[in-house]
Amino acid sequence: MVVFMDIKIELVKKEEKEILRNLLEKYNYEFSQYDDKDVNSIGLYGYSYLDNYWTENNRFPYFIRVNDKLAGFVMVNDIQEVKLNTNFTMAEFFILYKYRQKGIGKYVVNYILNKYKGKWQLRYHPKNKTSEIFWNKTIEEYTKGNFEIKKDLKEAIYKDGTIGHIILFES
Repeated sequence: MVVFMDIKIELVKKEEKEILRNLLEKYNYEFSQYDDKDVNSIGLYGYSYLDNYWTENNRFPYFIRVNDKLAGFVMVNDIQEVKLNTNFTMAEFFILYKYRQKGIGKYVVNYILNKYKGKWQLRYHPKNKTSEIFWNKTIEEYTKGNFEIKKDLKEAIYKDGTIGHIILFES
């Protein structure tokens, strides 16, 4: 439940790209426990597609702010994780620990899904049980149960060899 919080979802400006890059490092550090990704030779995980969010159409990076403090980010695009007929992909989604379990993630997901109407897919790592619970519950509530989970699509593979789960739904 969101109580007494001012939540803002703001498009990341090109001049704020380094701030997003910094948050992506925290996100990738946390996610490395699931996909076994290593840092590069200078100690960073990196994010290969960050610049594309300002050079290609249909890529939308957002900061999440709570009471004017950075609380996370969400990145939406139209690049399909798996080749299915969808319009949008929830490419990355991250809420800092301090802001979790407060209803902020659900609020942000609902905002984004209402802003980008269409067919969606999102992939999550099955070892990330917290993510699995969050996404299944949030999408279940948003769609009133009208969604599908694909667990056997080989194109949804992660770097550690695990096949990701894909949720398909409409907003």
